[in-house]
Amino acid sequence: MRKSSSRPSRSTLLNELSACQAANLLARRDISAVELVKSCLERVAGRDERVQAFTYIDADRAIEQAKSLDEGPIRGVLHGLPIGVKDLFDAAGCPASYGSSIYEGHRPMSDAVSVSMCRTAGALVLGKTVTTEFAYFSPGPTRNPHQLERTPGGSSSGSAAAVADFMVPLALGTQTAGSIIRPAAFCGVVGYKPSIGLVSRAGVKGISETLDTVGCFGRSVADVALLGSVLLGDTRLTATQGLGAPCIGLCRTSEWTLADADTQRAWAQACSSLSADAQALVDVHVPASLADLVLLQKAVMAFEMSRALHYERASRPEKLSRRLSLLLDEGQGISLETHIGDLQRTAAARRDAQDLFKTCDVLLAPSAIGEAPPAKDGTGDPVFCRAWTLLGLPCVHLPFSSGRDGLPVGLQLVGQWGQDHLLLAHAQWVFERLECSSVA
Repeated sequence: MRKSSSRPSRSTLLNELSACQAANLLARRDISAVELVKSCLERVAGRDERVQAFTYIDADRAIEQAKSLDEGPIRGVLHGLPIGVKDLFDAAGCPASYGSSIYEGHRPMSDAVSVSMCRTAGALVLGKTVTTEFAYFSPGPTRNPHQLERTPGGSSSGSAAAVADFMVPLALGTQTAGSIIRPAAFCGVVGYKPSIGLVSRAGVKGISETLDTVGCFGRSVADVALLGSVLLGDTRLTATQGLGAPCIGLCRTSEWTLADADTQRAWAQACSSLSADAQALVDVHVPASLADLVLLQKAVMAFEMSRALHYERASRPEKLSRRLSLLLDEGQGISLETHIGDLQRTAAARRDAQDLFKTCDVLLAPSAIGEAPPAKDGTGDPVFCRAWTLLGLPCVHLPFSSGRDGLPVGLQLVGQWGQDHLLLAHAQWVFERLECSSVA
């Protein structure tokens, strides 16, 4: 029998619950999966015509699977939670266009590994979310839920917007340059990019063997830790409490001069808020060996995208945007010898990056230049994300402030490779204090 006292108050809509709140209620059978998925679908019906976060909604299947979950045992930690899946992932029975008209009508017959793992853990795929063209810069129709004339960022634009607008509590994304952290920053949600190589990319349209990383969005650190524990197969990720105060390295990065006044104010606010309770705040300077990583990331990405999209470029060049075509031309002009040298430099940089943590547990760094720019100006610059992606380090964006136009602004925490559980625990500690400072 359900305990009515455990249910959310009537003023709380089920679609507004965090993933962890909803998961706890579903596990206790205080709410049903059908109730939750219908609440999310109602939100989509009321808002997505304007936000345009989804390319496809699988409503009938989601409701049918929710009924099955309600009638059976608890399936896993994601039992009954609706999720959005970036349209770079294959999901059986759902269209997959990868943000391009080249693949119009394409319907994969199987799930990407990450999607399959989510379903096995009890998640319901509500639908496919918009991606930019092959996860590059040409935007889709998605708008920022906070101000519709602003960009939600890219390339995981639909996933970030859907979570921010309470259409789903969780969503999958990918990052090759800044495609999780930047849209999380622009939309004001938590974005988690795991350590590179820890989440299978099978069934995800690949554009860079060296850089592509599967990650996710939620509305709290605990939410992305919950989904991350499934993607990585590591239950340690959900132990986000009790680690204690971290030593935080303040890493403005080599690109700090590009940070606008809003990001600089958020930085000052964070330093002020964390100084009293952190074990220590220490300045971490990027050594000369890591100073040109943004250019290196761009070169590696161009070369590998020109190979990954060789079929599309050879068979349907007229279907590619001019901006993407120019990048593929650039990548085609890079020799294999040069690329091998770039990979060697990347490997050396990843080794040298370990020294950044000699005096601290995690690094605090900018996520974006500032607020989300107007949609007409594109999806924003991933300049503050490129180096961390090249280094393959785990990152978490924490939204806690706002800029001059009232749009979300935040910062990211960066951890050591393979120490995702520690990063998320430290992120929880930091986020609690940054949220308190924003309220105060």
